[in-house]
Amino acid sequence: MAEQIHQLRAALIGLGFIGHVHLDALRRLGVAVTGVLGSTPERAAAAAGAVGISKVYRDLDELAADPEVDVVHITSPNHLHAPQTLALLRAGKHVICEKPLATTTGEAAEMAAAAAAAGRVAAVCFHSRFYPVSAHARAMIAGGELGTTRLVTGHYLQDWLALETDWNWRLDPVLGGPTRAVGDIGSHWIDLVEHVTGERIEEVLAEFATFLPLRKQPAEEVRTFAASTGATRDVSISTEDAALVLLRFASGARGQFAVSQVSPGRNNQLRYEIAGSMCSIGWESEHPEDLWVGRRGAPNQVLLRDPSIMKPGATGWLPGGHAEGLSDAFTAMFREVYTDVLAGAPSARPRYATFDDGLRGLAVEEAILSSARTGTWTKVGRP
Repeated sequence: MAEQIHQLRAALIGLGFIGHVHLDALRRLGVAVTGVLGSTPERAAAAAGAVGISKVYRDLDELAADPEVDVVHITSPNHLHAPQTLALLRAGKHVICEKPLATTTGEAAEMAAAAAAAGRVAAVCFHSRFYPVSAHARAMIAGGELGTTRLVTGHYLQDWLALETDWNWRLDPVLGGPTRAVGDIGSHWIDLVEHVTGERIEEVLAEFATFLPLRKQPAEEVRTFAASTGATRDVSISTEDAALVLLRFASGARGQFAVSQVSPGRNNQLRYEIAGSMCSIGWESEHPEDLWVGRRGAPNQVLLRDPSIMKPGATGWLPGGHAEGLSDAFTAMFREVYTDVLAGAPSARPRYATFDDGLRGLAVEEAILSSARTGTWTKVGRP
């Protein structure tokens, strides 16, 4: 069925940093990108022209009505995810939405219900599930090789908002939602850890910190991870720069993780370590080919991705020694999503994150936000 993927056609909403990542993965799969919808037709035309896309949609209605489009990739700011997704599902489109799925569990629940009612494929871009080494780790845990899960720790650290002059739309809670570090990057850690371990976070205790309560917003719009120069104005910041979170899992396992967008020298490091009763494993995104395996009374190991020794479904694209990274993970994810699109409906147990998974993640995030506000242990709601 994979050879038929090139028959499908996609459209993009947004062509910023992550939109370009989507575009690259689609072109690697042979999926034609028919057009782009941007914040304005003029800006979309400039961005689309630079990557060889000729069609620019005037508005969402025009995109939704285009019979040439099978799948729409939503890479717009968070507050637009719900209205855009609902309109596209009503029009019969399959949808791949960037994380977080929405800004509230109420919105996410409506989106998940709409996807189920429409019978469309609806995926959330938690691409970290598709690093082969993490897929191998998931298979190890499912096969009992770690024993009983005891402790899950880790972090997601970045530095791109470490200066008062750093600016991005995510700093605005109207656009990004009520949490920033947790919603933007913590959402990746939460989804990946629950996916790899098969455990469910049941209760959280969180502390937020806003180290830069006053930032300098540039007069012009700033692309993600880009620097800005020129005139600025002072803006008060209400969302967190960093968060510390303790976790209680339903099984009795315990955990903790930190997220930060203000840690100098950490460009983009997601890390988890899982301690079981028999051995431990650890992985980080800046060294995606390596899985650390720790044992008591025996030598520790570093497993390098090698298809000849990996678990089924965790081999990746390339032979061992040929490094795979972010673009490969996105491409692997889209390949599985588009295989379901060809089938006409979601598979029974997809490896990619569904809208139900996106809703689940938001329930954890809302519990973390509530705990940070009250200073108490908070149960994760049942979405």
